[in-house]
Amino acid sequence: MLMIRLRRMGSNRRPVYRVVVSDGRQTPTAAVLEEVGFYNPRSNPAEATLNRERIDYWLARGARMSETVASLVGRSAT
Repeated sequence: MLMIRLRRMGSNRRPVYRVVVSDGRQTPTAAVLEEVGFYNPRSNPAEATLNRERIDYWLARGARMSETVASLVGRSAT
């Protein structure tokens, strides 16, 4: 099952997340099919850049979003 989820990047105590499409059965650090955005919770306000076209493409092909990514997509839509 394909998942659209966050992959933690950055250094110690300074996380930055990439929004990626990957196999949900693998760990989040395993190989990814595509990067569809990023999320920086440390900026003020938190910054999220998402490629909605590609997210919709993967959702049409059966991918599921994690709860956190669904929240980010909902916030960026407004």
